Amino acid sequence: MQKIIKILFSALIIFIFFNKAFSKDVPVIVISPGKSPQSLSTVGSTVTVIDGETIRNSNESFLGAIIDQESGSTNTFQDGGHGTNMGIQLRGLEKRYSTVYIDGVKMSDPSSPDNSFYFQNIMKQSIDRVEVLKGNQSSLYGPNAIGGTIHIFTKKGKPGFRQNTTFQSGSNDTNSIYYSADGGNDKINYYLGINRFLTNGISAMNDNDESDSYKNNGLHGSLDFKLNDNLKIENTLRLVSADFQYDAVASASTDVNDASENTEGTYSLKILHDEGKFNNSFSYNKTYIERNTTETTGKFQNYFGYRDAFNFTGTYNFNLDNRVVYGLDAEFDAARYDGDYAPSATGWSQIFFDKAADEHIYSQYFDYQFRPSEKLFGTIGLRNDEHSATGSKPSGRVTMAYKIDNKSKLRSSFGSGIRFPSLYDLHYANGNTNASGGGTYSGDGYAGMKVEDLNAERANSYDFGYETFFDALDLNLDIAYFYVEQKNPLNSDYRNNWKMGNTYGVNYAKGIELGLNWKPKNKKFGIDFDYTYTDSYDSNNCYAGCTLKSGMQDAKVRVPRNTFTSKINHETLPGMTNSFLIKYVDETRDFGNSNNSFTDVLLDDYITFGFSSDYRISENFDLTLNAVNIFDANYEQSHQYSQMSRTFNFGLKRVY
Repeated sequence: MQKIIKILFSALIIFIFFNKAFSKDVPVIVISPGKSPQSLSTVGSTVTVIDGETIRNSNESFLGAIIDQESGSTNTFQDGGHGTNMGIQLRGLEKRYSTVYIDGVKMSDPSSPDNSFYFQNIMKQSIDRVEVLKGNQSSLYGPNAIGGTIHIFTKKGKPGFRQNTTFQSGSNDTNSIYYSADGGNDKINYYLGINRFLTNGISAMNDNDESDSYKNNGLHGSLDFKLNDNLKIENTLRLVSADFQYDAVASASTDVNDASENTEGTYSLKILHDEGKFNNSFSYNKTYIERNTTETTGKFQNYFGYRDAFNFTGTYNFNLDNRVVYGLDAEFDAARYDGDYAPSATGWSQIFFDKAADEHIYSQYFDYQFRPSEKLFGTIGLRNDEHSATGSKPSGRVTMAYKIDNKSKLRSSFGSGIRFPSLYDLHYANGNTNASGGGTYSGDGYAGMKVEDLNAERANSYDFGYETFFDALDLNLDIAYFYVEQKNPLNSDYRNNWKMGNTYGVNYAKGIELGLNWKPKNKKFGIDFDYTYTDSYDSNNCYAGCTLKSGMQDAKVRVPRNTFTSKINHETLPGMTNSFLIKYVDETRDFGNSNNSFTDVLLDDYITFGFSSDYRISENFDLTLNAVNIFDANYEQSHQYSQMSRTFNFGLKRVY
C-alpha cells in the first residue's frame, strides 16, 4: 500500500509541474487567520473551510467525524466507540499543541492532564461553519496554538421564524433527535437547539465484548441585540450533559462499574462596536467542566475545571488593504481534582487529596495586515504572554500571499510559539511514590519539586504552499510543505517514574499536504482527495530497549506516516445524492500499557470504506442513510481500544 501511495503521489507532483496551472478565485471570506474578515485568496496561512452546506449534507452525527473527513493533515483518534475520548492532531503534533474555539470561547479542560480538548461531545446540528487554521498561530491565539487552531462557529437566528427536526436510528440501539427554532427581526435574533443522543455502544476495549453505553443531552442558544447601527450585544450559551461507560486499561479488571458523568458549560457575552475605521469587541467567556468518574473498584472521583476569560480585540482599517489588529487577553484557570497522584504512604489528610489550583495568563498582541503591492499580501504579528508561574514569553509570525493571477496563489508563513505547563503539570507533577520524590505537601506541588523547575515549551515553524486550478480539467489543487520544531519539551512517563520535567531533546514534525478537488462542469459527480505525508520525531521516548521497526521507534505517538482520504459524490437520481468515502491510515506507534509492561507497540495500517445517501422525499423532508466501515475492517487507533465495526444509521430530517 505504501508503494502505491508513493507512486500516485510522485505522478501527481510531475503532473503539477509540467502543466500550466491556475486556481479558481472563489470569493470565500474567512475570519480566523487575522481575527477579522478577509478574502481567503489573500491569506498566507493554510486554511480549510468546512461550510454550513457541507455540515448539513453530512449524515454523521458528530462534528469530529466531519472534520476528520473534510480536512487534510488532521489525524483523528478515538479510544473506543461513541462518547470515548476523541482527539484531533494538527500537522503531526500531539493534540495539546493545537487550540479549539467555539464562538471565540477557548475550549479546553483545565483539570485534564494536558489542558487540551476532546471532540466526542460536539454534535453537528448546531454548527454553522468550521475553519481549520494550520501552522503556528501563537502570536494571535496564544499558548498551545503551535500546530494550529480549530474555530467552530455556531448557528445564529435570522429574520422570520423557522423550525428544524432531525431523527436518526441505527446499529447498537442508537437513537438521536434534534430540534431547533430560530427567528428575529432587524433588532433582535435568537437561536435555540436541543439534542438527545443515546446508544448502547460497543466495548471500549477489545479484551471483552460487553457494551459501553453513551448518552448526550445538549443545548445551544444565542440571543443577539442590535442597539443601533454601531453597537451590538451577542450572548451564546452551550450546555452538554454526557454520561458514558468505559473500560479500565488492565485486561484483568471487571468493568461493570467504570463510568463517567460529564458536564460541559460555556457562556459568552460579547459587545461589538463599529465606528468609522475602528471595529472593537469586548467579550467575557465562562467555562465550567465537571467530570464524576466511578472506577472498577467502585471508587468515586471528581474533577472540576473552570475558566474566566476577558478579551478585547480591536481593528483599525487604514484603508481597504491595510489594517492593524490589536488586543488584550486575561485568562484565569482553576481546577480541583482528587489526589489520584498523591503518595498515600505519607498519611496526608483529605484536604491535600482535593486541592484547589489556579493560574492566570495576561496577554498583549498586535497583527499588522498589509498589501505592499498589487499582488502581494502580508502580515507581521507579535505577542507577549505572561504566565503566573513561568513568566513572560514572546511569540510572533510573518505570513505572505502572492497572487500570481486571479486563479493561483503562492503562500508562506513563519512563526514562533509557546506552550505553558498545565495545572496538572504544576501541581501534581512529582510522582506517586516516595521513591519519586513524594514526601510532604509543599504548597504548589510536592517536596523535591518547585513550580519554577518547569518552563514553557518553545516552537518554531514554517510552511510553503501553492494553490491552483486547472481550467481544462476543472481541478482545484492545494499543496504545502510544513516543518515544526519543538524545544524544551515537557515529558512524564514510566521511564522517568512519572516525574514531570523539561527535557533537552528537540522534537519535530515535517511533511507534505496535498489536496485535490475535481468537479467537472455540467456533471453530477465530484471527487475530493487529501493526502498527507508526515515524518515526526519525539526525543522523549524510546530511550532504550525499543524494539519497533519500520523507522517508527522514535516517531510521535499516534502520528501515521501516510494518510489519505477520498470522497466521491454523485447525484444518482433527481433529489438523491450519494457519497462514497475511502480512508487509509498508515501504521502508527503507540504507548504500551500495564498489559504489556509498558512496551511501545506498532499499530497496523488500515483502510475503511463508508457510504452515505440523502434523498429528498418532499419539499421539506429528507431520508438519510449512513454506513460506517462497510467492509467491517478490524483496526485500532489507540492500543487495545475498539473501533466501530460495520454500522448503519437511518434518519429523517426536516429541511428549510
